Amino acid sequence: MPLALLALAIGAFGIGTTEFVIMGLLPEVASDFGVSIPTAGLLVTGYALGVVIGAPIMTVLGTKVPRKRMLMLLMGLFVVGNLLSAVAPVFSVMLLGRVIASLAHGAFFGIGSVVAAELVAPDKKAGAIAMMFTGLTVANVVGVPLGTLIGQSVGWRVTFGIVAALGVIGLAGIAKLVPELPRPQGVRLRHELAAFKNAQVLLAMAMTVLGFGGVFAAITYIAPMMTHIAGFSDGSVTWLLVLFGLGMVGGNLVGGKFADRALMPMLYVSLGALAVVLALFTLTAHNKIAAAVTIALIGGLGFATVPPLQKRVLDQAHGAPTLASAVNIGAFNLGNALSAWLGGVVIAAGFGYTSPNWVGAALAAAALLLAFLSAALERRDGGTHGSVVASGTPAEQRTAVHH
Repeated sequence: MPLALLALAIGAFGIGTTEFVIMGLLPEVASDFGVSIPTAGLLVTGYALGVVIGAPIMTVLGTKVPRKRMLMLLMGLFVVGNLLSAVAPVFSVMLLGRVIASLAHGAFFGIGSVVAAELVAPDKKAGAIAMMFTGLTVANVVGVPLGTLIGQSVGWRVTFGIVAALGVIGLAGIAKLVPELPRPQGVRLRHELAAFKNAQVLLAMAMTVLGFGGVFAAITYIAPMMTHIAGFSDGSVTWLLVLFGLGMVGGNLVGGKFADRALMPMLYVSLGALAVVLALFTLTAHNKIAAAVTIALIGGLGFATVPPLQKRVLDQAHGAPTLASAVNIGAFNLGNALSAWLGGVVIAAGFGYTSPNWVGAALAAAALLLAFLSAALERRDGGTHGSVVASGTPAEQRTAVHH
C-alpha cells in the first residue's frame, strides 16, 4: 500500500475524532455556554446535516480542481472550522464552526476514496479504501476517548484545538505524500450527475443508508441501554465505546480484504449477520459480558459493510465516480440521523431502551434485501454498469471493470 494512504488516514483520523468526540463533551459544552443538553445536541445534528449537504456541494465546486489540491483545501476548511469551535465566544459561533468543519467531511472521504483507489492495482482498490477509513475507525478507539478525557480534564476547547492541529498534520501529509494525479479527461459535472440515473448507484446508496443506519439505531442509545438494562456504571460507557471502535477497526480491514475478492457475497454475509446480531442485542443487553461482546460485533459487522459499499458505488459510477462517492459518504450520515430519530421514536412510545435494536435489525435486513435485488438486476442486465459508463470517455468505457 502506498505511503500516500497514510496521509489520507491521518486526515480521516482527525475528521472521525471531531465527528464523535462532541458526544462525550456535550455536558461540558452545555454548561459553558449556559444551554440545555438538547440544545447542545444541535452540535451533533448540525454536523451530520452539514455532511449530507456539504458532500455534493463541495464536490461540485471541486470538479475543476485537481484532486490533490482539493483534498488540501478541504483539510484547510476542516482546520478553520475546528479552530472556530475552539475559540467560540458564544454557542452560535461554535455551531457555525461545527458546520464549517462538516462541509469538508463528505467531500474528503468521497474524493479520498477515488484517490486511494487510483493509487493501487484494480484488485487492491477496496483494501486501499479500507486503509483510508482505518483512520476513521482508529479515531473511535483512540481519538474519541482521549479527546473526551482531555476535554473533561482541562477543557473542551483544548480538545478542539488538538483536533485542528491534527488537521494541519493531515494537510501537510497530503501535500508531501499524495502524488499529483492527472485530472480525468472528458469528465464533466454532467457526467458526474449522470451517475444518479443508474439504478445500481442508487441501490448502493440506499444500502448505505439502511445498513449503517442499523448500527447507529443501537449505538446512539448505548449509554441509557447499558446503564439502565445491563447495569454498567456511567464511567464504563467510554470503554464500551472503545470496544465498539475496536470492532470497527477489525471489520473495516476484513471488509476491505474480502470485498476485493467477492464484493457482493461480503455484503450478504455482513448485512445478514448484522441484522441477526442487532436482533439478539435485545436479549444480550441484559448481561454485561454478552452485551460487551455484542457491541464489538456490531462495530465489526457494521464497518465490514463500508469498504464494499463505497467500492460498489465507485464501480457502478465508473467514469464519473467523484460526486457519487462523496454523496455516498453523506448517505452514511443520513442513515445515522434517520436511525437515531427512529430509535428515539420507539423509546418515546414506551417500548424500552432495547427497542432501538429491533429498529436496527429491521434496517439491516432491508439493506440485505436491497443487496439481493441489486445482484438480481445486475445478472438480468448482464453485469453492465448502466448509463454512466456510456457517458464516460471512450477510454473510460474500454477500461470499465465489471463486478
